[in-house]
Amino acid sequence: MYLSRVEIDSFNRRKIRELTHLGAYHNWVESSFPNEFETGEKSRKLWRIDRVHGKNYLLVVSDKKPDLTALEKYGVEGSGATKNYEQFLSQIRDGQTYRFKAVLNPVYSVHQDNNERGKVVPEITVEQQLKFLENRAEKYGFKLIENNYAITERKREILRKERQKPIKISKVTYEGLLTVTSSDLLKNALINGIGREKAYGCGMMTIIPAY
Repeated sequence: MYLSRVEIDSFNRRKIRELTHLGAYHNWVESSFPNEFETGEKSRKLWRIDRVHGKNYLLVVSDKKPDLTALEKYGVEGSGATKNYEQFLSQIRDGQTYRFKAVLNPVYSVHQDNNERGKVVPEITVEQQLKFLENRAEKYGFKLIENNYAITERKREILRKERQKPIKISKVTYEGLLTVTSSDLLKNALINGIGREKAYGCGMMTIIPAY
């Protein structure tokens, strides 16, 4: 597994003029793995946009190394970097405390009377969105530390697909402290993501040692 990062060239409007919706970012991520287009075998990637010290970064978790030249397509030249993620993941142990950040798509399914698949609708309130993470923590191998986690950003972003009407995707950023209850489950969450819309910048959680 690999964790990659590139600074988005946010001040070069001409360079990033195509990055107007989530589909464009998805295409950027996919095009950073040109060998997959040749083989026809696409792997899952997680990605999100982080803002650090006034700069925007694209983060990608993948099981293969991206092509750094392609990764820098909309990035600052020379800012692309990839590191092996396995070494960090192998050090995670039950009982450890980490600081986390996750961008998720909190939704729930509404039962349909006609026995069709339930309609997926977004959680709306802060309380509902917090419950979304709280109710899933155990499943993904961690416990949220009481009074030490919060929602730091809530927004809805546009996704455009060819020959389809634009849709809005709810993206909620969670940050705080967690305790590992199952290292295997947490590692799986860090690699494969949490929830829906992973192709469009949701589902990615990252952790760093808290102390």
